[in-house]
Amino acid sequence: MRILLVDDNQTNLVLLSKLVAKLPGCEAVTFSDPAAVLASMPKLDFDIAVIDYQMPNYNGVELLREIEMFDRYKGKPVVMVTADTDMATRMACLDAGSIDFLNKPVNPLEFQARMKNLIALVDARNKLADKAEWLREEVEKATTEIREREEEIIDRLTIAASFKDAETGLHTKRVGEYSHLIAQAMGLDARACSDIRLAAPMHDIGKVGIPDAVLLKKGKLTEQEFASMQKHAMLGCDILRESKSSLLQLAATIAATHHERWDGQGYPRRLRGEEIPLAGRIVAVADNFDALTTARPYKEAWSIASAVEHIRERAGSQFDPECVAAFEVALAEVLVARSTLQDQVEPTVQRFG
Repeated sequence: MRILLVDDNQTNLVLLSKLVAKLPGCEAVTFSDPAAVLASMPKLDFDIAVIDYQMPNYNGVELLREIEMFDRYKGKPVVMVTADTDMATRMACLDAGSIDFLNKPVNPLEFQARMKNLIALVDARNKLADKAEWLREEVEKATTEIREREEEIIDRLTIAASFKDAETGLHTKRVGEYSHLIAQAMGLDARACSDIRLAAPMHDIGKVGIPDAVLLKKGKLTEQEFASMQKHAMLGCDILRESKSSLLQLAATIAATHHERWDGQGYPRRLRGEEIPLAGRIVAVADNFDALTTARPYKEAWSIASAVEHIRERAGSQFDPECVAAFEVALAEVLVARSTLQDQVEPTVQRFG
């Protein structure tokens, strides 16, 4: 335990140092000049301070107020040594942050008794701080483990869905990466961007509930079949929304809204403008871009320029204009992600109704 002693009287300073030396595990840190104390900060390390009130240049109150300006010293126990019994002086000391007083001349027994009480107080504070830090670390560890499990669940569910709809290839991963980049370009915080990246690949999970005759049909869908295909949005939401996981709840929102349109002509609920959750609006752009630029058995891949122009032209009708603007800002990074996540084998069929 390091005890700071500040007294311009060398005799008093020697006496206090000897008294500190008698306290088990304690070390005196001595200064006879208040200015030297301040010059040593903020590197000066101490646990308790004992400061003389009457000193040249800085009195005890002035020194204490300067010390309290450093965050690392806030809350450190300070004892003021004074021969002044005037209430105004003592109130000034208390206001500055002193928690106790010693009268001059210092009584050795009183000094040691007060120091032992303060040492016990500091020990208790340190143990409480250590426990709080341990609890914080344990909570952080548990939160990280939960997060990792949520991410694994999403990854496993996405893989499971790909067995039903083999045409997706790396489509879901690309949509996740594109959505993440668009979210970043819109200025969303890092956690929100990460959540969208993880949840976006679940946007078409509802296709597991679409009959194979419709999902895998190579020709043009009939009106009735197209209506059946559109059900995948709410099916995906129904699969995910009861989860207590915030990530899966976000995925449910994305599944339900990524086919809504800015002008209210989308499905399944014909939401309009900002009625559509932001994550759904972002994924709508990312999903559309990837669908357009990927070859499918029933269509050729569009050129990058044509797909970008298509999306740009539909800003304000199909897509949120701000999401489209962010997509254009992020386009260079989107193309890098697209190049990295190219399908390795020819897909069998794709339907993005």
